[in-house]
Amino acid sequence: MSRPLDGVTVVSLEHAIAAPFCTRQLADLGARVIKVERTGSGDFARDYDDRVHGLSSHFVWTNRSKESLSLDLKKPLALELLKTLISKADVLVQNLAPGATARMGLDYKSLKHTHPQLIVCDISGYGGHGPYRDKKAYDLLIQSEAAFLSVTGTTDEPCKAGNSIADISAGMYAYSSILAALLHRKNTGIGSHIDVSMLESLSEWMGFPLYYAYEGQTQPTRHGASHATIYPYGPFQTGDGKTVMLGLQNEREWKQFCDKVLLNSSLAIDPKFALNADRSAHRLELKAIIDEVFMSLSAQAVIERLDEAQIASAQVNQVADLWTHPQHAARERFRAIGSPVGELSAMLPPGVHNGFDYRMDPIPSVGEHTQAILREIGVDDLGIEELRREGAIGEMDPSAARFS
Repeated sequence: MSRPLDGVTVVSLEHAIAAPFCTRQLADLGARVIKVERTGSGDFARDYDDRVHGLSSHFVWTNRSKESLSLDLKKPLALELLKTLISKADVLVQNLAPGATARMGLDYKSLKHTHPQLIVCDISGYGGHGPYRDKKAYDLLIQSEAAFLSVTGTTDEPCKAGNSIADISAGMYAYSSILAALLHRKNTGIGSHIDVSMLESLSEWMGFPLYYAYEGQTQPTRHGASHATIYPYGPFQTGDGKTVMLGLQNEREWKQFCDKVLLNSSLAIDPKFALNADRSAHRLELKAIIDEVFMSLSAQAVIERLDEAQIASAQVNQVADLWTHPQHAARERFRAIGSPVGELSAMLPPGVHNGFDYRMDPIPSVGEHTQAILREIGVDDLGIEELRREGAIGEMDPSAARFS
């Protein structure tokens, strides 16, 4: 069964999360992704931790189904090899330091005349121009710069997101932009330059707070795990020490909540709570009323009342619960994939498609595919040995029969 991106070749000068997350999704759809890594240690995200049988959790997440090519791009021979490879590619993705690809002659301006069909996607912290162009950008710094921290956390303290939300947002926009560029090339025959910034990507995801604070109005305040402007919408303790997460979206649900959950119909028409804006303004008083009811019940009893009233609710799970979540199990969302340390479990991409199966191939070791890729572009065994002597490619690890 064919996949949407079968036959598309992506060369990626990538590290950390944003670009690898983008290209892994292209690989999920069938693209051949050649990940160019530095000789020796490779992508520094390989060493973030060792939580997955010695492999990095970040790296395992973002690098399945790729081929690893180990090159020292400071060596002229290695750079020429990379340029040859790019000449045969459809897409070039990079998230190196600002200006790095231009110094190597691998920026869009340098490539567009000789490779007019090539799609070049640059992912950076702040974009290709502007006063912040050369600033270092890490996920937490962008969360801060994009005002995400100002609306996330408790009343007393801002908190970062528990995952790499700025990297993820940039990776997602790079991914969708590349898909759009491939469609554009199909229609016009020409490639594209895509400039994706982490700041702009996360700023887009800040759209609701931006408009809530439109033209100088007060921005949403921080309320921990509760919604900043809709109430009741958040976690509530129950009498058996558990937490129930619930959310109301409209006045019909508010009336049902009062009737069937709180068993207090008159509360629905109380002027202090009649509309969402009123409930949010008086949330402390309303919370005390809800707490009094919920603390007399078990979590299961609260959930039963919420279900009867058709009020949305959820369990407050821990990360480990996702591996065994009954909904994931019912929909068979995990697959076994290969890796340098053996078989691992991996989640299928979101979006169940009836026309093809997602690609779920192994996670590569550093430079694992170097020899095969070099032979593919015409380098023979003598040439490979010369490249190794010159330090242009990684050394073979005899014990693993792989580059390292």
